[in-house]
Amino acid sequence: MSASVSPSDARGPLTGVRVLDLSAYIAGPYGCTLLADQGAEVLKIEPPTGDNLRNYPSTLPKESRAFLGVNRSKRGVVLDLKQATDREVLLQLVRAADVLVHNFRPGVPERLGIAYEQLQPLNERLIYCAVTGFGETGPLKDKAGYDQVLQTYSGMCDEQGPRGGPPEILYGSVVDYFASSLVAGGIASALYEREKSGLGQQVGVSLLRAALTMQSARLVWADGEPRDLPRDMRSGGITGLHPTREGYLYLSANTPHFWRALCEKTGLMALHDDPRYDSVKKRAEHRDEIVPRLRAALAQRTAFEWEAEFGESVPCAASRTVADMFDDPQVQAEGMVATLEHPTLGSYRGFTRPWVYSRTPGPAPFAAPTLGQHGDEVRRELPGRTSARG
Repeated sequence: MSASVSPSDARGPLTGVRVLDLSAYIAGPYGCTLLADQGAEVLKIEPPTGDNLRNYPSTLPKESRAFLGVNRSKRGVVLDLKQATDREVLLQLVRAADVLVHNFRPGVPERLGIAYEQLQPLNERLIYCAVTGFGETGPLKDKAGYDQVLQTYSGMCDEQGPRGGPPEILYGSVVDYFASSLVAGGIASALYEREKSGLGQQVGVSLLRAALTMQSARLVWADGEPRDLPRDMRSGGITGLHPTREGYLYLSANTPHFWRALCEKTGLMALHDDPRYDSVKKRAEHRDEIVPRLRAALAQRTAFEWEAEFGESVPCAASRTVADMFDDPQVQAEGMVATLEHPTLGSYRGFTRPWVYSRTPGPAPFAAPTLGQHGDEVRRELPGRTSARG
């Protein structure tokens, strides 16, 4: 990778690994970004129309906020895989690559000539990761799957909604982002195994698997239990967001130590001393008796005042905005936000480091590419090639 693209030559645990990212939207692309964060060189390969995430609504005049956040630290190349010349460029890249990631629906890779069975003879060490909505087999393998489709399908929305009430969507693409972690983790494990066997393999990740993995604590059904029963972990009765004099405060006080500290600091020791409330299970059963008294006490101060009062004694957090995170002292101390330079946007601040490595910190992050930004550069690196369109 040229110094102009990445200002640091610091090694990461995946330095030397080349990734071809043919995926779009969030799950596959952010999985590749996580690999880039660990030092891998990632080529963002898009069709001439670009990743559709570029077209999502954004208050930025020239760029998609979502695309910028999902695709940092990649070089951008445009390839029209329906054209023989561009498909040949991809095949040349495959011969020297370590990883290929896509999220085409089943059947599409075969038609394009880039299915695992078609690429494996070119590079037996290739790790090939297909990200799908519902998986690559079964009656729904051809069904389009997106984050909130799978939230709804998997029961997540039903559990998120109030008991007895309508289902509710979890905003923030939680299934996509968890799937991206499975993408990065699965690929890293396959790379580790390749060091022993010398061979690549397929890695399959689906949004359905991600949605169910996130609900492992709910997906337990003992013999003899009825089908319909509460499966969520809404424990403790008082656990959750509570209004204060100003703002909202999240509280969790499920251990005896934290429960006592909460009662002491709110002047509610009578609740602590009452044997009806001396366990998490009992407090959950008597929530309607406890919560009104707790909220009356919390109404005496603001959320931030209570947060300071509770300190380390009671797990809690005053509700903040996403914008607050850019200058949050803890976020700053951990170096999670950096300023990146972009060709059309100028500078912007964004999240950059999901991990901290003591010996192999990885290269400095850089901005997501414009469409085809590094196409000529990448083509010049191919054997026998000079230059071409982005």
